[in-house]
Amino acid sequence: MGLRKFLDNIKPNFEEGGKLHCFHSLFDAMETFFYVPNKVTLNGAHVRDAVDMKRNMIYVLIALIPCFLFGTWNIGYQHFLSHGETATLWQNFGYGLLKILPLYIVSYVVGLGIEIIFAQIRKEEVNEGYFVTGFLIPLIMPADVPLWMLALAVAFAVIIGKEVFGGSGMNVVNPALLARAFLFFSYPSQMSGDGIWIAEKADAYSGATPLGTILNGGGVDQLPSVMEMFIGTIPGSVGETSKIAILIGACFLLLTGVASFRIMLSTFVGAAAMGLLFNAIGTTTAMEVPFYYHFLMGGFMFGAVFMATDPVTAAQTNTGKIIYGFLIGAMAVLIRVANPGYPEGMMLAILLLNVFAPLIDYCVVAMNIRNRKKRWAKAEERSTK
Repeated sequence: MGLRKFLDNIKPNFEEGGKLHCFHSLFDAMETFFYVPNKVTLNGAHVRDAVDMKRNMIYVLIALIPCFLFGTWNIGYQHFLSHGETATLWQNFGYGLLKILPLYIVSYVVGLGIEIIFAQIRKEEVNEGYFVTGFLIPLIMPADVPLWMLALAVAFAVIIGKEVFGGSGMNVVNPALLARAFLFFSYPSQMSGDGIWIAEKADAYSGATPLGTILNGGGVDQLPSVMEMFIGTIPGSVGETSKIAILIGACFLLLTGVASFRIMLSTFVGAAAMGLLFNAIGTTTAMEVPFYYHFLMGGFMFGAVFMATDPVTAAQTNTGKIIYGFLIGAMAVLIRVANPGYPEGMMLAILLLNVFAPLIDYCVVAMNIRNRKKRWAKAEERSTK
């Protein structure tokens, strides 16, 4: 009650005519973060439902917590391992927290700052969508990414990936992946190689990721074990290494109905189909990698669960979701194997299919209309006989 009374007392200063009206969008974002808005609709038919956009965003954030916790611990674990030191659970977690907190501060300060500025200019409310995007971005970055680079990437993703299209709900591509793609192509030395995936890595330690090993011509026998890749005790992006943590989040998203099981399942089917095709050809070391290894390497599973299922940038029709997911999985493996210059094919595959998602839906709807017309014509023909 004390917080509610405090907000009510200062609210007039942020309303139109108040001396702090220029910060109205910032105040509105803070108020609606703590309390449900008291606005009501005045006309039209509406369905009252507790599951609104804010609730969906909260569900996604909850689903990401296991990845955040394990990723934070793994930052410290990989650091001490590279130096040949043994650390306790809390030492690993504490070191990781010191590394990841600055990433989150930069992500939210820059991203939300830009969103608030655009909302104020447009006289709109700040959308909840960036709370998930801002949480995702540090999880798909190396732990040691320079903060100024991260700030540039966040600004590019929010402005070019969202605001120029009209803000949340209007964006064509996933903003979090766009931030990573911006860094990958603008500063490749900071997003590739063996030296970036472990914070303050010892020089004598390899630090190679499974995808990096394949890129350098290594065989399956040089990769970490399946159990190591499944648990996640390997170098990689902060939140992408632990498949157990990702699967916990996936189960939560599916149980709450926030994510599409059609997209998730078809993504794995597409990757398996392309992986088995390459296994059958088997002319290079990369082609000989068992298809299920692709599920465990890099950000494939993280992308399939949290990125490909983004309701804004994914296909909307049920059939379209299956096609969309299948093509993402197949394209990710194709890029990994056929173009080793871009070992993390999942990022590029999702961004590419984000662009084609509206076309997929258009083709599905057009096909349904054509089939219905044929059925109607046949029914008419039978009725006239």
